[in-house]
Amino acid sequence: MAHGQLAASTPATRFWEQALPGTTMPEVIADFVQKGIDQSPLVEHYSAHPSISMCTLFNTICDPQMVAETGIYFHEAQLHPGSTMTLSFPAEVEIPILPHNVADKVPFNNLSDVLATFHISPGSVEATQVEDTLRKCREPPLAGEAKACTTSLESTVQAAMDMLGTTTSQLQGGGGGDYVWAATSALPRGGLLPRRQYVVQTVTPLVGSRYVSCHKVPFPYAVYQCHVTNRGYKAYMVSLSGRHEGPMVSLLAFCHFDTSCWNPMHPAFQILNTHPGGGTPVCHFMSYGNLAFVKKAGTA
Repeated sequence: MAHGQLAASTPATRFWEQALPGTTMPEVIADFVQKGIDQSPLVEHYSAHPSISMCTLFNTICDPQMVAETGIYFHEAQLHPGSTMTLSFPAEVEIPILPHNVADKVPFNNLSDVLATFHISPGSVEATQVEDTLRKCREPPLAGEAKACTTSLESTVQAAMDMLGTTTSQLQGGGGGDYVWAATSALPRGGLLPRRQYVVQTVTPLVGSRYVSCHKVPFPYAVYQCHVTNRGYKAYMVSLSGRHEGPMVSLLAFCHFDTSCWNPMHPAFQILNTHPGGGTPVCHFMSYGNLAFVKKAGTA
């Protein structure tokens, strides 16, 4: 069966279709949903895994050299057909998106409960990841930002709708996908992008009045940190192909024009040779399994 067909009749898929009737659920999200069904109730041990998703949050501190090697951060001037970029995204573990009724019963906020439930040794790398995720979820939003951490697909979509000022009942009552739609990067399964030069083929602006970005954060099951800011930014869908070989990919990208409230130690500043509020736009791709929700321009 094709990806997505497996999860076609799940409550999460039905909720998605009702809330976002103009958007087909991306294959990667359908895969995560099916994995959550297959692994519920969760009994597996949690193992630490590499991910660059967390490194695109405004308040993050990651190793600049590691992040630079991925090419996930770039200058806005590179967003034109014919531009070349060296990219190397690591493979990412396909973390299960739990069914909503299961996610409500699984520990999230209490660190000790999470460690005990998923057989994680205190002081381990895995425990540090979990503790860091919980700390970031508890941190207050930056000035001009709204944020939320979510533990199911339904809660992720609902949080995005709330941040965009649009309820699911409004959507169902008048035009559905005319209001909000969702986008994600189209990468090979697992998110692995082999290191090579890629050539920009097309750059398509995602025209909207507001955008909510939802980033996967390290945890034993899928947790998204969603946020929206009133500060200036633009969104694009960028199509790239390998210069000599390699996959054709379509990557969701954001360019931020006001970084004055970002963590000064954010890796983007060292990579792009700028600083918070430095006047240089900070652009980044969205990695595997991350989501953006777009409120169309002109909608209330």
